Amino acid sequence: QVKLVESGGGLVEPGGSLRLSCAASGFRLDGYAIGWFRQVPGKPRERVSCVSSMGSSTFYANSVKGRFTISRDRAKNSVYLQMNSLKPEDTAVYYCAADRTVGICSSDPKAMDYWGEGTLVNVSS
Repeated sequence: QVKLVESGGGLVEPGGSLRLSCAASGFRLDGYAIGWFRQVPGKPRERVSCVSSMGSSTFYANSVKGRFTISRDRAKNSVYLQMNSLKPEDTAVYYCAADRTVGICSSDPKAMDYWGEGTLVNVSS
């Protein structure tokens, strides 16, 4: 069964850090660009970061540039999102998604091939 599972979300104070993990089962992530998206109620799902299938290219939304870092571990068939200097506006459900494409994943959520169930990040004092 093809599955993406996110973990690592939680409650953190402003200025704190979290590391999200996205683990795949039932398929290899090697041939996929992997993106992290986030969504708050009433707003569309937005692309936060992406790493290309070969790991040679990355994308960051302007709102997280310099604070978030995406990485992938082929041996563990996983992708990570290190989030530092968190702000209340980072509060959202974070999803990882796999896009079978060369290069950076699409910004269109409908273009993704697989999705995880999401993990909640709550930045609050």
